[in-house]
Amino acid sequence: MSTPLTLKRYRGNPILMPSLINEWESDNVFNAAVVERDGLVYMLYRAQGLDRVSRIGCAVSTDGLHFNRLKEPVFVPEEDYEEYGVEDPRVTYLDGWYYMLYTAFSPIGTRVAMARSRNLIGWERMGIVLPDENNKDAALFPRKIKGRYAMFHRRKPDMWIAYSDDLLHWTDHQIVMSPRPGLWDGVRIGAGGPPFYTDAGWLTFYHGFGEARIYCLGVALLDLEDPTRVLKRQAEPVLCPRAPWEEVGDVPNVVFSCGGIEREDEYLIYYGGADHVMAVARVTRGEAMALAIASKQDVAAFIES
Repeated sequence: MSTPLTLKRYRGNPILMPSLINEWESDNVFNAAVVERDGLVYMLYRAQGLDRVSRIGCAVSTDGLHFNRLKEPVFVPEEDYEEYGVEDPRVTYLDGWYYMLYTAFSPIGTRVAMARSRNLIGWERMGIVLPDENNKDAALFPRKIKGRYAMFHRRKPDMWIAYSDDLLHWTDHQIVMSPRPGLWDGVRIGAGGPPFYTDAGWLTFYHGFGEARIYCLGVALLDLEDPTRVLKRQAEPVLCPRAPWEEVGDVPNVVFSCGGIEREDEYLIYYGGADHVMAVARVTRGEAMALAIASKQDVAAFIES
C-alpha cells in the first residue's frame, strides 16, 4: 500500500496576516489566488476590514514565501451583484490573459463572476458567467479540453465541471466528484485552485468537510480528456487544521486553498487558515506523481480481480 500524500507546512507560517495600517485588510486576509509572472509570485488575496466587505489585495514575492503587499486593493466591489464583496479569487493564465474567477456576493446571493488582466493589477470585468444560481468555488483550467474552455464550479454538495467556447456562456455541466459519506469530505466538497496539468492527468487539490465541519484539503487525479473520470482520489486528506492559526480565527478549523504554483521540483499550495491568515505548504512533484502510480495499481488490481 502506498504512503498517503501529505502537504508539509512552511515553518515560517503564516506568511500574510491582517494589517492594522490598512483599514480594508485589518480584520482578515485569506483564500488567495497565486500565480507566477516574470519570476515574481503574485498573491491576490481576499481581505476584510471592520466593515466586513471583501476586497482583493495584492502581495508580491521573489521566493513565494516572503511577500510585500500593495497599499491599496486591486479589485473592489463596484457592481450591484458585488455589493457585499468580491471573494475567493482563482486566477488562470490562458491565451495571453490572466482570468480571475471570483464569488460576487450581494443581496441576490453568491454568483460566479469573471474578470481579466494583462498585469494582475488592473482588472476588466466580464460579468457574471453562471447566472441565476447560487454558486462558487469556480476555477478555470489552464488548458483547453478538446478545443473548449473548462471550469470547475460547485453546486452543493458536489464539485462540477462546465465547458465554454467563449468564456462567457457555459454548458455541458457534469459532476466531477461528490462527498463520500463517513469520510472527512462526507458532507460537501469544492475545488481549490486551478488544476495542475501533468502527463498522468489533472492534479487537483480540493476542499471538503464532514459531519464535524472541519475543512480539510484533499487530492485527486483526473483524466486529461475527460475530467469527470477520476483516476485516483485519495481517501485521506492531505492537510487538516492542526496549527493554532488554522484552528482559531474568524471561522475555526479551516484550511482552504484557492491556488498554488509549480516551482522547480515542488508544488506550493497556498491556503487560508481559519479565514484569518494566509499560509503555504508544499509537496514534491515525485510525491504527487505517486498518485499516478497508485491509480495504475488500482486499475491492475481491478483487472486481476
